[in-house]
Formats: sequence, C-alpha cells, structure tokens
Amino acid sequence: MRILRLFFLLLSSVLTAFMFPSDFLSQQKKFDRVKTALDEKARMIEILLWDNGLETGDLNILIMAYKSEDELEIYVKKKSAIVYKKLISYNVCAKSGQLGPKRRQGDTQVPEGFYHINRFNPTSNFYLSLGIDYPNQSDKKKSNAKYLGGDIFIHGDCVTIGCLPMTDDKIKEIYLYAVYAKNNGQNNIPVYIFPFKMTDPNVAKYIEDYKKNSELIYLWSNLKTGYDEFQKNKMELEVGVDSKGNYSFD
Repeated sequence: MRILRLFFLLLSSVLTAFMFPSDFLSQQKKFDRVKTALDEKARMIEILLWDNGLETGDLNILIMAYKSEDELEIYVKKKSAIVYKKLISYNVCAKSGQLGPKRRQGDTQVPEGFYHINRFNPTSNFYLSLGIDYPNQSDKKKSNAKYLGGDIFIHGDCVTIGCLPMTDDKIKEIYLYAVYAKNNGQNNIPVYIFPFKMTDPNVAKYIEDYKKNSELIYLWSNLKTGYDEFQKNKMELEVGVDSKGNYSFD
C-alpha cells in the first residue's frame, strides 16, 4: 500500500510539472530590477526582434565577446532553427588584466574560451549579473594553480576585476535576452570569449606581437579554429576538450 501511495504521489508531481511548467520569466519578474528592465526595454527588444523575424517567445541566443575591441555581440535564432544571426553589439565599458586566458584566482584576467551562462542574479551588487561557467574543463587542465578563481560575470555597474562589465542601461537589455532564452528552454546559453576578432590579418598581427609567447600563440590558434567554424556556419559549436585541455570542434 505504501509503495502504491508513493507511486501516485510521484505520478501527481509529474503531471503537475507537465501541466504547470516552471515559468522562469515569471520568477524573474518578482525582482524589482527585472521589472524595471522590462518596463524600460521590453518594447524595444520586441520591435528589434520583430524586425528580424523573431519574437521573445521563440528565441535562443548566443553571446560572443572580444577583449581587445571591448565588444559584446548577441546572436539570435528561433528555437527550431540551427543558424544564428547577429542582432546587436554592445560596448564593454571597462576592462582589467591583459590579453591571454585566466589561469588562477586573483590574476584579474578575463577568461578566453568557450563557456555557458550558468547563473542569473537579479539582485547582484553589480545591478544585474549573468554568471559564466569559468573555470571550464579546458581551464582546469591548462592551469597548475591551486585556486583558479570563479565568479566571472557579464554584469552592470561598469567596474570589473576579470568580468565583462556593461553600463546598467545596457545590462538590462542583455539580461532580458538571456531571460527570454532561458524561459524558452535554452538552459545552456553559449558564451564565446575571444582575445580579439580572430580574422586572419588580426591573428597575424598578434602572433607577431606575442611571438615570444609560444603557449599563448598555441592557445589562440586553437581558439581561432572555433572562431572560424562559427563565422563560417553561424551554428552553435560542438565543443570538446582533450586530455591536454585543447578544444575540439565536431
């Protein structure tokens, strides 16, 4: 009898979850800063998406950032589509560290590599924050440090020690794009962070500038493979990591 009761309780929970799915957007609306963002930015976002054949209820996004250019791009597609297209670019309003990956706690570096959004913080000390899943498997295998650090965000307040800071005005938009995508079931929003726009001329220039740093040049050559693949197909990358921490792209 007890097993039967547990079965019906489990069945009831499954049916309830199916009939009344969790609504991430509704959860986020409970927070004042998200409500403010919606009041100020929702209509603008809806119009921009509409002009590109999209809507907030059928949206996936991909974020790409370039450290040297201080630029962050939002790519978009319908949920059922495969190919992304660039929607809008934002200026990263402050920086710390220098070109090159983050390899330890306290080095002030912005990571370089292939990540995902793993946290939404609507009550952040930096207005609104989207967490990046640094350190990833590549970072862990490439670093010998005892503490690699963490808490890397795309956030507001225009200050940083290793993050991608935006103005409070612009983080409202970026945060909402991510909320809409999450609400549509996109649980792994890609974030690709490059040292610079990895065009052939740029890569040649930076390889010359950093020719004495073979480890960095090797990393950038690896990142460029992913950069070129995305620029060619505009599809989310199937990213793997080998035993040495190098990225692979299927």
